[in-house]
Amino acid sequence: MPLAAPLEKVATRAGDTAFLLRQLVAAGVVGPMRPRVVADVLKGLHEFGPTPAAGYTMNAARRPDHTALIDDFGSLTFREVHERSNALAHQLRAIGVREGDALAIMCRNHRGFVETIVAASKLGVHQLLLNTMFSGPQLRDVLERERPVVAVYDQEFRGLVAGDDGWAGTDGALKHVVWADPDLAAADLGDVPRAEDLIAAGDRSALEPPTEMGRMVILTSGTTGTPKGAARQQPKGLGPAAQILSRMPLRSEERTMLAAPMFHSWGYLHFTMGFALGSTLVMQRKFTPEGTLRAIAAHRCQVLPVVPVMLQRILELPDETLAKHDLSSLRIVALSGSALPGELAIRAMDRLGDVLYNLYGSTEVGWATIATPEDLRSAPGTAGKAPRGTAVRIYDEDGRQLTAPGAVGRIFVGNDMKFDGYTGGGGKDVIDGLLSSGDVGHFDPEGRLFVDGRDDDMIVSGGENVFPREVEDLIADMPEVTEVTVFGVPDERWGEVLRAVVVLADGAELPVDVLKARVKEHLASFKVPRDVVFIDRLPRNATGKVLKRELRTA
Repeated sequence: MPLAAPLEKVATRAGDTAFLLRQLVAAGVVGPMRPRVVADVLKGLHEFGPTPAAGYTMNAARRPDHTALIDDFGSLTFREVHERSNALAHQLRAIGVREGDALAIMCRNHRGFVETIVAASKLGVHQLLLNTMFSGPQLRDVLERERPVVAVYDQEFRGLVAGDDGWAGTDGALKHVVWADPDLAAADLGDVPRAEDLIAAGDRSALEPPTEMGRMVILTSGTTGTPKGAARQQPKGLGPAAQILSRMPLRSEERTMLAAPMFHSWGYLHFTMGFALGSTLVMQRKFTPEGTLRAIAAHRCQVLPVVPVMLQRILELPDETLAKHDLSSLRIVALSGSALPGELAIRAMDRLGDVLYNLYGSTEVGWATIATPEDLRSAPGTAGKAPRGTAVRIYDEDGRQLTAPGAVGRIFVGNDMKFDGYTGGGGKDVIDGLLSSGDVGHFDPEGRLFVDGRDDDMIVSGGENVFPREVEDLIADMPEVTEVTVFGVPDERWGEVLRAVVVLADGAELPVDVLKARVKEHLASFKVPRDVVFIDRLPRNATGKVLKRELRTA
């Protein structure tokens, strides 16, 4: 008996290794290579660990002439990205950026984002990803808290970062590097160095690896206040990638139309999966529904990572517009970032085929569950099941685990990708080593997770607990409705009552009493919205989350 525990650990490690190899072989990550290439790949992984620096170093050795990215400015091979990021890293070091410093990046989806992140990774520099939709006060608050030594940004954001209201850095020493826009006047840059000039003048030789890997700081959505910085170390191995691959069949050397913003954890995940798989990233600086379809058809993309509101905008295109673009290459439409209504999932699969995969997680916990097309067909609205290596549990307010199907409680998650804490201090609640996702939900009898809403979204109306999500889903199923959000507003008699803010389809009409009758037909009477407001479009952030605070104060 004393040997039972050690033997169990050995069996578990062996099982994990076999699982890892199965997923990597199936995805094409592991395959035949010449001995010299094997040596270069292993050297890159040994020196930089599983980081963007290693990803592009190893791909430059294994597939140097394979296209790494295609953006609005053309295409680059893995060798070119590797060498250009070397040059940028050398130049960043020359202007005083050192290992352990923080670098802020405010770029849209293009080569500038990729090459800056890779260069920072090669230097062991911490990377702060800034939301391109930040207002001036939000940006200043974040920069004052995180205190980077250099800001790298698109020219269009120069007024925000370097303007009179911008943050100058400690003792006014914040350094600046700009990715210049060929459509804007170069005179607007003043004496700020341009990234392309630094790369052209830089040494393209390999860099000595840093003693410590830089960490990555992704900002929370900030839907309820100032965005917090969620710090996360780089993964210690390829296990997290294998977990994703076990539920989402990404493949090596395919083309990914990366429409989701890379400053957000969902877009960043597909950036990292891209270099892990040696995929080609197709990017556009600004998302447009038809522009995305045009790029998919032109480059025969197999994977499309988006947030649900992007998918919704694509499906709102006229049928003749959708039909004129050949989307037959698409194998995977990967969604995350905000709730995926079941009605939208079914409508999308009826139009595009059974290619939808929905990942549920958060900036803090990484991922929790992934719903496959089979899950979404069988149980529309589900968040799916946890991949191997991830634990998802439901707890009540007293910290007791709820195991019965349908029991609603707080969602807690454990995996290798949870964050290290907020950079400004504090963290999320922890029970049994698992981290709160900030949501409430339940499991169905088949073990699929359903997210019922934010744990701070629950309202108490007349003593009854109401989660707005189920009311939103019911209203969203009505053919006249394009978008809807539901939240609580104060009421002297009931404490709180529900307000529904609804966007109607073009030309549609929906009397308020008809909407309320539909809700009352399917749900308890205390879940019927007292107020119904119609507007043209819901305010959302870059990842599609509805900004309810703006609607509450409107």
